Amino acid sequence: MAAEERGRSRIVSGAVTGFAIVAVVVTAVVTGAIALFVAATVSAVPALFLTCGFLASLAVLYGGIALVARWRWPPGRRRAARRIVFGAVGGALAVMFALTVIVPGGEPETSPSSPTVPGAELLRLPSGTTLEVLRLPARGAGGDKARTGAGRPPVIVLHGGPGVPDLAANARVFAPLAERGRDVYLYAQLGTGRSTRLTDVHDYSRDRDAADLEALRRRLGLDRVVLVGHSYGGALAAHYLALHPDRVDRLVLLSPGALDPEDRSGDLVSDRLDTGTRLRLYARLLTPRALIGYGLLQVDPEAAHAFLPDAEADARNDEVVNLIRPALHCPGARLGPAVRGTGFYAMQYPQSATASPPSDPRPRLAGLRAPALIVKGSCDYLSWRSAVEYRRLLPDSRLLYYERAGHNVHQDRPSDVVAAVSAFLDGRWPGGPVHEGVSPPAGYRGPP
Repeated sequence: MAAEERGRSRIVSGAVTGFAIVAVVVTAVVTGAIALFVAATVSAVPALFLTCGFLASLAVLYGGIALVARWRWPPGRRRAARRIVFGAVGGALAVMFALTVIVPGGEPETSPSSPTVPGAELLRLPSGTTLEVLRLPARGAGGDKARTGAGRPPVIVLHGGPGVPDLAANARVFAPLAERGRDVYLYAQLGTGRSTRLTDVHDYSRDRDAADLEALRRRLGLDRVVLVGHSYGGALAAHYLALHPDRVDRLVLLSPGALDPEDRSGDLVSDRLDTGTRLRLYARLLTPRALIGYGLLQVDPEAAHAFLPDAEADARNDEVVNLIRPALHCPGARLGPAVRGTGFYAMQYPQSATASPPSDPRPRLAGLRAPALIVKGSCDYLSWRSAVEYRRLLPDSRLLYYERAGHNVHQDRPSDVVAAVSAFLDGRWPGGPVHEGVSPPAGYRGPP
């Protein structure tokens, strides 16, 4: 009986000691992370702030194990136990730190020099920015070149994200506009595709994207243009219109991003994923190196960029964006080819804690007479009021609503969307499902 009691006592004692050591390890890791981020605000050199973080964790680990040894082991065994436990746990932490934090992730599947879509070219702007641009020249009915785009304002397609060029998919959808006599231009915004990656990520912003759009218009020698903007591209189109109303013939806004900074419906995209996909997404996002890179972006973008360079960050971002894709469509929809060429810093820096909010275009937009076609799908994850606000600000606008279409409404209902856009470009309001109310339709699955 006494032997059993001693056995149970040893088990309990060992468990208490084990829990104490685990608590010390957790405290050491947390302290090291805090030290790493604090050091990054002083120096953006990865070797320095990583070393500071690791040494801080080792110091806490050693001190904690010394306390545990003093508490749990008799005097004659403390020194040896402290050395053995610290050596084993410290060595394990060093190996894990090296493998999960220091070693970079995978390389992108497409080289930055490879076109994201055949036929795309690189155009250099006066600012020094290079943009990847695809031109779909105007053609006549039946495919001949008898009719050209002369006299018809060309179309510029603005992709979403920010940071998701999706040039190939957008080119497939909007190619019929070229067949109907319009020059169509698609381009990868700054920090995406083969376009310039900035050395200073502080310069990624909606204001910079609007400035690049204006520089591109000038570089192409265009007078007035039609802007077709999807998601973030819709918000960018509105931003550009507010700055250059004389250069915009008309707007097409596909699931446009919210103009109200208080509208946080865009943060809910992962809620649309099934449990398995969401777990895979979290597994990708919550790796130590990815967490540190994202955390550094909230503290010091220069340190984040030095720690997580563009090639690696963009490759990781490609994986995350492709995991999220099901949330951009109605359940069960076919997704098509994977997205490549996304830009991590173009996407994440403008949303980071260190970024300044974009200037509010709504005061300038209010009352502008540019005709605007707003298109919304029943499975869009963005709020309904985000679309209604565009209609309220732009008096010459209408809102089309499509069932069985998600955030990427132009990919889910390409024929319907292109037919509606073609009629709109010809000066006719589409005869499709116009929604005139303020409240969302009964079948709308997104936030109000």
